[in-house]
Amino acid sequence: MSISSEKKRHFRSLGHNLKPVVMVAGKGLSDSVVEEAQRALHDHELIKVKFAVGDREAKKAAIDELVKETKCELIQTIGNIALIYKENKEAKPNLSNVKSF
Repeated sequence: MSISSEKKRHFRSLGHNLKPVVMVAGKGLSDSVVEEAQRALHDHELIKVKFAVGDREAKKAAIDELVKETKCELIQTIGNIALIYKENKEAKPNLSNVKSF
């Protein structure tokens, strides 16, 4: 799945006002965290995830693993926050103003 740069830019602007709905803490990426991220992506399509795990390499590894496990697209990372997206035709997200690309 590849998202155009124009669509990513739009998602970044939408994500600016979002609060993190999933948090990955010291114990890392557990099955329950992955399940919660999948549920949130199913419900909202675009979510923020906060990572409070060790150093940069540990954070990057956890982000990469979450993206792989949930089969989503990484839109942006800033500090300890990752903005991820997964399309769901059945979802009723707050993305009603998303343009068709």
